[in-house]
Amino acid sequence: MKRLFLNILMVAFSASVISGCDAILDVKPQSSITEQVFFKNESDFEPNVVGIYTVLRSLANNVTYGTERGEELISASNSRFTVAWSHTLSPSSGAINYAEWYRGIGHCNLLLDKIQDFSFSSNPDLKKKILAEAYALRAFFYFHLIRVIGDAPIMLEAVVDENVPLLSRSPAADVMEQIQLDLDASIAQFTSMTQFSKSSYPSKYRFAYGSVQALKADALLWSAKVLGGGNADLEKAITAINEIEATGLDLNDDFTDVSGVRAAGNKEVLMAAYYQRDETPGGNYAKNALPFLSIVQGALNLDQIPYAVSSGNGQGAYQISPLSRSLFTNPADKRIPGTWVLEMQATGPKVSWITKYPGTKYADDRIPDNDLILYRLADVYLMKAEAYAAMSDIPNSVEYLDKVRDRAETGAYTGSMNKADVEREILNERGRELFFENKRWFDLVRFHLGGTIDVYTYVPNLAGKTTPLFWPLNTTVFANNPNIGQTDGY
Repeated sequence: MKRLFLNILMVAFSASVISGCDAILDVKPQSSITEQVFFKNESDFEPNVVGIYTVLRSLANNVTYGTERGEELISASNSRFTVAWSHTLSPSSGAINYAEWYRGIGHCNLLLDKIQDFSFSSNPDLKKKILAEAYALRAFFYFHLIRVIGDAPIMLEAVVDENVPLLSRSPAADVMEQIQLDLDASIAQFTSMTQFSKSSYPSKYRFAYGSVQALKADALLWSAKVLGGGNADLEKAITAINEIEATGLDLNDDFTDVSGVRAAGNKEVLMAAYYQRDETPGGNYAKNALPFLSIVQGALNLDQIPYAVSSGNGQGAYQISPLSRSLFTNPADKRIPGTWVLEMQATGPKVSWITKYPGTKYADDRIPDNDLILYRLADVYLMKAEAYAAMSDIPNSVEYLDKVRDRAETGAYTGSMNKADVEREILNERGRELFFENKRWFDLVRFHLGGTIDVYTYVPNLAGKTTPLFWPLNTTVFANNPNIGQTDGY
C-alpha cells in the first residue's frame, strides 16, 4: 500500500463538451501530489474531480471482474479470457493488485481534504457539486473493490508523502458502512444546492442525484444479501429507487437504443462511461466481441453482423454462451436482435455474435465506441423487483419484473408465485436484459449468497471447483503492506 500511494498520480483534465457531453481530451499526469502543484485556487478542483472519472471508466471497461467469471461468454474465433473465466484463480495466477482502486480513492481523499479551505464564495453550489461527486466516486471505488476482494482496508486520509498508514483489511460490512456514509454525504450535498432538482442530470457521464441513488440501491442489495443486512437494507434500497423513479427517466421504446444511443440523449440511462472514436486504442471492451471481416466472410447474413473490417477494431474473441442464449425462452423477445445474431454460413450456423454495444459504423470502419452503461432504468426496475421478492412481497416484485418484460413484449409473468421461483425468474430476466453490461458475476454472487442459486453448479466453468467467490491478492500487495492478509480460501 505504501508504494501505491507514493505513486499516486493526480490528473489535470481538459474537459470539453462534445455532442452535449463531457469528453476526455487531455490527461497530464504529475509525478506526485503536492500542494505546490495542485489546489492553489478554487478553479483547480473542478478539473481534478473530472480527472478522477478516468479511474471509474477504467474499472467500467474491465470485464474480468463483472463478466468473465459468469456464464455469459464462450470463445468465438479466438480467446481473450483470463484465468477468471476458467476459475483457476490462485495467489500466483490472476491475483489482484488493488492499486487502481486505491489510486481513485486517494484522489478523492486528497480533494475532500483540500477543498475544505476554500469558500467558493462566488459559486457555493459548485463546491457542493464537487463534494457530492467526490463522495460518490469514493463510494463507487470501495463498492467495486469489496465485490472483488471482500474485506478491504479503509483509507480515508489524504496521503501526500511517504508516511502512509499500513492498514489491515476491514470487514466488508465495515467498508459498506463507509460506502453508505459517503453516499448519504453525496446526496446531502446535492440536495443542499440552491438550484437542486431531482430530475437534473447535468451530465450522464458524471454522478448526479439519480445515479447516486442507483449506486446506493445497488450497494444496499449487496449489503442485504451478501453481508447480512436483511430487510432493513432492502427497504432502504426500495426508498432509493423511489427517488430514482421521481427523476423522470423512461424506458427506450426500442431495445437497441439502450446501447445504440449515447447516454447524453438516452432517456433510460442514469450514468455511463463515455467513449468517442479513436479516443483510446481500440475502443472499449466490446472490441473483443466484434468480429473482423475475414472471419465472417461468406456469411449468408453478413449484413446483420456488426463486424469491423480491421482486426484492430474487432477481435472476434467472445460470443454469447449457449446457457445465456437459453434464457431467451420466448423467440419473439424484442431484445434478441440487440443481444446476439447467429452467423449463418452455407455449411450451417457458426458463431453467435454479440450485437449489444455494436460500435459505430464510420466510412472507413466500425469502431467500438458506444458508451458503457453503469446504471439504467430497466436495471433499477429489476433491483426493485429483487428487493421486493427478498422481502416476500411477491405482487410488487412481479409488478416491477413486468415493467421490463413489457418492453421486451414477452408478456406478463404468469409463472409460479413461490418466492424462490420468482427470485430465479428475476435473475433470469437480469440475464436477458443486462447481458454483456458487466454485471452478471456480481448478480450471480448476490443471488448465490441470497440462497436463490448454487453458483458452483450454475456456472459451467465452476462445476467441480472450490474457487472462492472473491479474488486473491498478489505478492505486490503483501510486499507493500505486511499487515494485509490473504483473501479467505487461498
